[in-house]
Amino acid sequence: MLKLLRQLKKWEWLQVLCGLIFICFQVWLDLKLPDYMSEITTLVQTPGSAMSSIWAAGGKMLLCALGSLAAAVIVGFFAARLAATLSCRLRDQIYKKVESFSMEEIGNFSISSLITRSTNDITQIQMIVAMGMQVMIKAPIMAVWAILKISGKSWQWSVATGCAVFVLVLIVSVLMLFALPKFKAIQKMTDHLNLVTRENLTGVRVIRAYNAEGYQEEKFEQANERLTRTHLFTGRLMAIMMPGMTLVMNGLSLSIYWIGAYLINAAAAADRLRLFSDMVVYSSYAMQVVMAFMMLVMIFIMLPRAAVSAKRINEVLETQPRILDGKETEALSPMGEVEFKNVSFKYPDAAEYVLHDISFKANPGETVAFIGSTGSGKSTLIHLIPRFYDATDGQVLIGGRDVREYALEELHNKIGYVPQKAVLFSGTIKSNIDFGENGKPAPDADALAKAADIAQAADFIEKKQEKYDAPIAQNGTNLSGGQKQRMAIARAVCREPEIFIFDDSFSALDYKTDSTLRRRLAQETTNATTFIVAQRIGTIRHADQIIVLDEGHMVGIGTHDTLMQNCKVYQEIAYSQLSKEELGNA
Repeated sequence: MLKLLRQLKKWEWLQVLCGLIFICFQVWLDLKLPDYMSEITTLVQTPGSAMSSIWAAGGKMLLCALGSLAAAVIVGFFAARLAATLSCRLRDQIYKKVESFSMEEIGNFSISSLITRSTNDITQIQMIVAMGMQVMIKAPIMAVWAILKISGKSWQWSVATGCAVFVLVLIVSVLMLFALPKFKAIQKMTDHLNLVTRENLTGVRVIRAYNAEGYQEEKFEQANERLTRTHLFTGRLMAIMMPGMTLVMNGLSLSIYWIGAYLINAAAAADRLRLFSDMVVYSSYAMQVVMAFMMLVMIFIMLPRAAVSAKRINEVLETQPRILDGKETEALSPMGEVEFKNVSFKYPDAAEYVLHDISFKANPGETVAFIGSTGSGKSTLIHLIPRFYDATDGQVLIGGRDVREYALEELHNKIGYVPQKAVLFSGTIKSNIDFGENGKPAPDADALAKAADIAQAADFIEKKQEKYDAPIAQNGTNLSGGQKQRMAIARAVCREPEIFIFDDSFSALDYKTDSTLRRRLAQETTNATTFIVAQRIGTIRHADQIIVLDEGHMVGIGTHDTLMQNCKVYQEIAYSQLSKEELGNA
């Protein structure tokens, strides 16, 4: 928690100081009220007292109450503003930190947990900062000040107050002993509930198609029930606390008046009025002491969850990305020249390698295709080019320079990447094609139309009433699979990169559209290096180089005709898809 508070700027600490001043002023006004109450009590009990004196004391009490109210409003304003500013800064830092994470770090935390940390956990911090400034600072000041006010009045009353405070602390300690572990578990349960809910929403089509609503509902109910039971357990413990504190307060008032009755009865007639006035004042101050401890108790209820949240936020902020940004911005040779030198790769914490000793070179303007059985490492291989992961052994060279030496922004500016699952963002067709920043002037309407035409997306775009201003739903749910793939390809083409990466990006296209699209790509991107991961022989048969992967090993490299003669794995894939006549007529 202290690590997060260190992020406050000087002017924010100035707000804390101003809040502290107003808190002291508020406590001083609150503790002046019993003094005026004592004065009124004395005036009422003294024969011949002027009514104007009583009104004057009452007016001062009213002014103190109004001043305390004004001070409380000002402190609340400072606290709310400080808490909102800190939470805004934390959300911004977490977002930027997550943006710098590689796939490894995101996998370690999980997406659902990162969402919870960015929302629920920061809300807990915001609440504790807002309440803490108003209560955590005020309560000790009020308790100490009130104790100094009542010290020396009567040791009997002091003993009663001390016993009440001791019982209060004992109740809180026992309850927190049982509640604290549950508070720590609540955040993890919230992560899990978020995960299940997210799965249900993103996979709703599959769930309905397989009539799995009942199974998913039961899965959600289990996660929800666990979280609810834990909340109920902690809520019931906290419910015991409030009646216990009320009992202590009422018992303390009763004790003070009971003891006071004996003291007044045993005192001389001349001292009885003074003792009665002291009893009234002492009762008010004792209530202030107990109220101070009650306020601290309320903070202690919130503090464990806030402490857990702060720890989870710090875990994200203190995580160092494995993919470190380089400094180089210039290539040593043409940027489209890509070479793999004895590259091997295994996923973090994995025991076995996914890729083994991969070596090949692609020159500018060439098309390199990868084919192999599912799980052979095709997508993993091309993910090393934009540095989604770094090679475990060997080197990936772009433009004659190791990719780890490049500044990530410069590296990504040169790459047009189309993933296996086409990802679209809420907005318009225009905003999705003209997406991101590549260090070049923003494309005009003609450039957008050309990119869409190359990607064979212009036909369905032109049919829409709004054309390029037509809305796109989140994740492109208002488009078909083939339309989403063509939109994603148009986005890559619009960047005019030196390197294209198509990760099985033609799977949703029919053969005619696939063939036309690849022919247009070859015509319009003659100087760009193109990498294609595909399952269909028809998609890659005209590539300059075809690399065949089998269980992470490169078992063949060459053109289609060469591989049909000397690569058994490629032959098996080819004959499983096309007949000998079709292959011969290619």
